[in-house]
Amino acid sequence: MPLLRFIPETTNVNFVKYRFAAFAVDGLLLVIAVVSILWYGFNLGIDFTGGVLMEVKSRQTIDIGKMRADVDSLGFPESHLQYFGGGECERPVNSCVMIRVQPKALAQGGDQEKADQAVVQAVRGKLGPSYEYRRTEVVGPKVSGELLDDGIIATILAVAMISIYVAVRFEWQYGVGALIATGHDVFVTAGFYSIMGLDFNINTVAALLLLAGYSINDTVVVFDRIRENRRKYKRMPLIDMINLSTNQIATRTTLVSVATATSVIPLLFGGHVLQNFSIAILFGIVVGTFSSTYVASMLLLYMPEVGGKTDTSKTEEAVA
Repeated sequence: MPLLRFIPETTNVNFVKYRFAAFAVDGLLLVIAVVSILWYGFNLGIDFTGGVLMEVKSRQTIDIGKMRADVDSLGFPESHLQYFGGGECERPVNSCVMIRVQPKALAQGGDQEKADQAVVQAVRGKLGPSYEYRRTEVVGPKVSGELLDDGIIATILAVAMISIYVAVRFEWQYGVGALIATGHDVFVTAGFYSIMGLDFNINTVAALLLLAGYSINDTVVVFDRIRENRRKYKRMPLIDMINLSTNQIATRTTLVSVATATSVIPLLFGGHVLQNFSIAILFGIVVGTFSSTYVASMLLLYMPEVGGKTDTSKTEEAVA
């Protein structure tokens, strides 16, 4: 007997019975996500809108917290600061900082080049002459737009390739379920970013890709247990098989979700960038756990039965 168990070893929850209520909730989430993305769009960060990049060097270790406060006091829509190393930046350690700033929105007909130069002059004036300004670049909207397109394509390809793997590893019905469930998780989480107005940047794309991996892992565990039970209980109806399989992995699913969430929660206090990243992962854990049960598994009920038609007249264990 395990020393620690939060859920009884054998549960008997009729998950399939509540699928229509779950479909209603899920449908509402999807509608909210679609409306928010179409109506409000995303709060795109510097990575996808363009901005000014500056590299500064000091003769002593830089207090990045104080520098961040100085740059933020200039009132720009968004700014990112981070240490970088190598070469002279290691003497002393943390003596180089990369600053990325998003200029204020231009009025119609405004000069973007002048706005970018104004950002450079404002940052230099605030930090003072004690820093060496080694590099200044402007990332234009065209380059940033290409990065956004590449991020979207990477996410779609990741979901598609994962689904193809599942279809090959199991059967095509499982692949369809995995495609819809994983795509559902990524899309709903993207909608969450839109409705909450969180910064949507390259770190967000990384969070969505990570979420896709987490979601498919949970889904594959459910599918694998269904496949095992299909071999063991050859005459069991699919409804009973889904309920049995989901109950069997309830403890595992709960513990993995709680453990993952516990490891991510400290990132909420790691600053603005990590906060957005961790919020997406925490929300995705909830959505991914839900979809593995009420999207991926339940879709099997509405597709040609895996492994061919079975006798549903009674449930009995196959004779070895």
